[in-house]
Amino acid sequence: MTVPKSSPDQLKSIAEWERAWQKHWRKTGFSPYELEPDGSGANQERHFLMKSRTVEGERERLKRIIAEFEHGFRCLYKLGPAVTVFGSARFKPGSPYYELSRQVGRKLAEAGLTVITGGGPGAMEAANRGAREAGGPSFGLNITLPHEQKPNPYIDENVEFHYFFVRKVMLVKYSCAYVVLPGGLGTLDELFEAATLLQCGKIGPFPLVLVGNDFWKGMRDFLLFMVDQGVFASNEVGFGRITDSAEEAVDAVISSLPPTLRKHLHPIGGA
Repeated sequence: MTVPKSSPDQLKSIAEWERAWQKHWRKTGFSPYELEPDGSGANQERHFLMKSRTVEGERERLKRIIAEFEHGFRCLYKLGPAVTVFGSARFKPGSPYYELSRQVGRKLAEAGLTVITGGGPGAMEAANRGAREAGGPSFGLNITLPHEQKPNPYIDENVEFHYFFVRKVMLVKYSCAYVVLPGGLGTLDELFEAATLLQCGKIGPFPLVLVGNDFWKGMRDFLLFMVDQGVFASNEVGFGRITDSAEEAVDAVISSLPPTLRKHLHPIGGA
């Protein structure tokens, strides 16, 4: 197979990409979780590179991780049938995707489902808001970050997490389906985590529905290309439904539920 050479324009684009992320990380610095509180700049970098982990330090980290899992289990184990809504934190109220997520939250609540989100702004806030406006329960599983995000005001209960992977387990564990609005790297991480678990039979079977045809078109095309390349079969992909309709997304969720679980739903207003 002949590998095509990069054109001068492509090389320029690659160089600009390289400069951009290097500039970003020079400004952001190292993650503080492995660093001592004192020191800065080159000394901090040198300390990070030369520091060796200790058994005692790893035991303390493990205690923190276990405590965070226990906290999540205690807060969420009583949840009834619930659906997690994933999506970007950056959509503003009134924007099309914010309002679409708000409709999803409302429709889920009207169907008698608890709405779970990451608890932050944007699409998460919108889904919690829709559930609140419909009179349904709404949970937020918030992550502590230095610049974002704060819990949105539309959640009945906020559960705080420090570790992304613990929070992600909780978002997946307590849901009987997932609805994914447009989002960035965090949303893609959550989407493919859920898709992988569904593919391997670790959870489900239940739907992973993507909302936003235009946004997800490129990914759908790439996944079909991957099927053609033989890396997985088309029936292994955990999200066969992509739609622009909140109602269609929720209908896909409801129709997939086992009859025994559907009996536990209490639609609002006879919806």
